[in-house]
Amino acid sequence: MIKKGSGKIINIASMLSFFGGYTVPAYAASKGGVAQLTKALANEWAGKGININALAPGYMDTEMNVALINDPGRNSEILNRIPAGRWGTPEDMKGILVLLASESSNYLNGAIIPVDGGYLNR
Repeated sequence: MIKKGSGKIINIASMLSFFGGYTVPAYAASKGGVAQLTKALANEWAGKGININALAPGYMDTEMNVALINDPGRNSEILNRIPAGRWGTPEDMKGILVLLASESSNYLNGAIIPVDGGYLNR
């Protein structure tokens, strides 16, 4: 990408890039690292025509979260904080991925974009 003078890198961070989480310190630390790596590389490579951004999915209805979804107390706690009133799905990631991969995001660099149904707003 550097040789070509252009490119798009889209990292996958997490909502835990913004806060510590609960019972998952290693996961939170790794996703915080992804967010900071995204910003550091954007600082270094933006001038070389490379855009580096990250998506921060919120609570997604995926295999990874089955235990949370099936825990009535925790599921209710999570849903009560999501203004959209539902868990996200992989489908919810498509639009922003297309944007970040397209020329429409050529001046967007180092962003960590929440895809969380508004979870961070509360």
